[in-house]
Amino acid sequence: MRKFIKFIVRKVPRPYLIKFSYAFSWIVAIFYKGNNHNCPICEGNYRKLLPYGNKGDVNRLCPNCLSLERHRLIWLYLKNKTNFFTDNLKLLHIAPEQTFYKRFSALTNIDYYTGDLESPLAKYHFDVHQIPFPDETFDVIMCNHVLEHVTDEFKVTKEFYRVLKKGGWAILQVPINNNFEKTYEDPTITDPKEREKHFGQYDHLRWHGKDYAERLRKSGLRVEEINYVASFSAQEIEKYRLSKNEILFVAFKD
Repeated sequence: MRKFIKFIVRKVPRPYLIKFSYAFSWIVAIFYKGNNHNCPICEGNYRKLLPYGNKGDVNRLCPNCLSLERHRLIWLYLKNKTNFFTDNLKLLHIAPEQTFYKRFSALTNIDYYTGDLESPLAKYHFDVHQIPFPDETFDVIMCNHVLEHVTDEFKVTKEFYRVLKKGGWAILQVPINNNFEKTYEDPTITDPKEREKHFGQYDHLRWHGKDYAERLRKSGLRVEEINYVASFSAQEIEKYRLSKNEILFVAFKD
């Protein structure tokens, strides 16, 4: 299974991967039922989770809703620390994840907009460097593991600032390499194999470092680095299969 998922993640284009994964999860989930882990998003209980990633790291992907560590942490944060499930909010979800898509769509308090260049889950197809909505349209923006792919990160974050309402907020996760004090990027590296070698994945354009929050702040956003996983016990972290190193980057437009 580990080799199979590693191959699929690396070789199958994202739109096809999204379509394939629905049937895959429906078939596989039944074989992973157990009591060792709980996914707080789909509320399923499993003996173990699926491997995931370029290296096929074990025990990461929910067999049912396909959540990863970051999705489960975000869900718990939204549920326990925000007004996301209670107030009437207009949400822009960039590169919508399957694990969130149906659940956000079902929320009657959320006016839900999805955007991506090509994802079949997106209602609006556009380049995130130029978001086709007026100033101060959205209460919330969610954009996870996208900014490592874009050509001009500053231009994209300025667009986020522009379309957020005053008082609005965004969750903007990226892979962080804590070995780097500053984000490592080199636009001359264009070969997919070289990008994987330098940036961790064939379609990444940078490795974000410890300066990520400061880079976001240049757009005008006020950014909080929230170590929310630290509020859980070791037993809860293992139960939900959270990453001990995941910091939530929550940005506000004051």
